[in-house]
Amino acid sequence: MKILVTGFDPFGKESINPAIEAVKRLDDEIANAQIIKLEIPTIAHTSLAVIKQAIEDHEPDMVLSIGQAGGRSDITVERIGINIDDYRIADNGHQQPIDEKIFADGPDAYFVNLPIKAMVKSIRSAGIPASISNSAGTFVCNHVTYGVRYLLEKRGKGQKSGFIHIPYLPSQVVDKPNQPSMALDIIVKGIQAAITAMVEQAIDVKESEGTIC
Repeated sequence: MKILVTGFDPFGKESINPAIEAVKRLDDEIANAQIIKLEIPTIAHTSLAVIKQAIEDHEPDMVLSIGQAGGRSDITVERIGINIDDYRIADNGHQQPIDEKIFADGPDAYFVNLPIKAMVKSIRSAGIPASISNSAGTFVCNHVTYGVRYLLEKRGKGQKSGFIHIPYLPSQVVDKPNQPSMALDIIVKGIQAAITAMVEQAIDVKESEGTIC
């Protein structure tokens, strides 16, 4: 089994992105699956073009993308990507689409098809806080969550994909009072636990992870 794991480069005013730093530190093999690591630009459509090429080159069974979610305190496994770009800030390509569809011929949303609840359960079993997220935002993280599913659905080969958001690193919140963070080694451990569940849990567990609001 092969799993393509992607991580974004730094964006906004940050000099580091925990996403790609964590991806670079993953084991080359997790639960007997080969891990293919890929840095992607925080740029609309260019990010998807880079991932599309890697999919064609490696034919992975699964694609897992990692992104930074400043302000979140735990590792969050995304449930859904929506067909909208509505950027509060410009991406690294100086683009700032507002209320634009990612793919004009795509559905309004795609649910990811990884075992997201099993992934959360596995992360927690490793002693790390985790939860399901029902919004990947409307920036490049959502763009990739939705876009990768769109690409894989068009290919029709049954490949799975999903997205994980991770908190800031401690060094990123030195000048951000009251913002949560998580150490890089803990983030890496959590992602590896999630990947283990992806490999071992073909059908997701049926446990409540919903929210009231």
